[in-house]
Amino acid sequence: MAQGYNRAADLPQVIPVFPIGGVIVLPRGQLPLNIFEPRYLNMIDDAMAGDRIIGMVQPSGGSRELPGLSPIGCAGRITSFAETSDGRYLITLTGISRFRITSELPSKAPYRTVRADFSPFEADLIAPDADDEAFDRHGFLDALRVYLEHRALEIDWDTAEGAPVEALINSLSMALPFEPAEKQALLEAADLLRRGQALTALMRIDAADAGDDASPSMQ
Repeated sequence: MAQGYNRAADLPQVIPVFPIGGVIVLPRGQLPLNIFEPRYLNMIDDAMAGDRIIGMVQPSGGSRELPGLSPIGCAGRITSFAETSDGRYLITLTGISRFRITSELPSKAPYRTVRADFSPFEADLIAPDADDEAFDRHGFLDALRVYLEHRALEIDWDTAEGAPVEALINSLSMALPFEPAEKQALLEAADLLRRGQALTALMRIDAADAGDDASPSMQ
């Protein structure tokens, strides 16, 4: 059960959204955000005065001023809040459930609001009982090691090797610097194990591309 929500019907039908490319939140994942634009400071003020729920959605085409919205996003609840001396908000958004946008609503607020349908993703509200035997942890960690070496990135390997399947897959899906379309594919994966398979494939493709780039050209 996600933060007291038992069913999709328990979640609000209308939510504010924060469109930002290359950034996703996933159920039970924790996403730190640094909020500084006035319209989104306003959004956080309103969310804090209400149910603390906002939706993370990736832009999809349109203009820079008014981008289109990807049809599927994920809602989260503000679970940590701090204000800096220069007026920024530092928040942590904890993922609750994905949703499908059924319509964007007119609003007098400076931020955007949508009607959200959570029913296709009601299973997100229950932490999956992931089968460790079905998840190829060895292959996943091997792909991760090669990917991180190529990207010159580091992680705490003790934590990664001992992490529960959901925390491992979702935290890396959120944190690793993939392209927006790849992030969206991870967000929309049918279930946790398929997300893990997609993530493994993306890491291997990245490493293979690096190998191709490093290969000498044939004359």
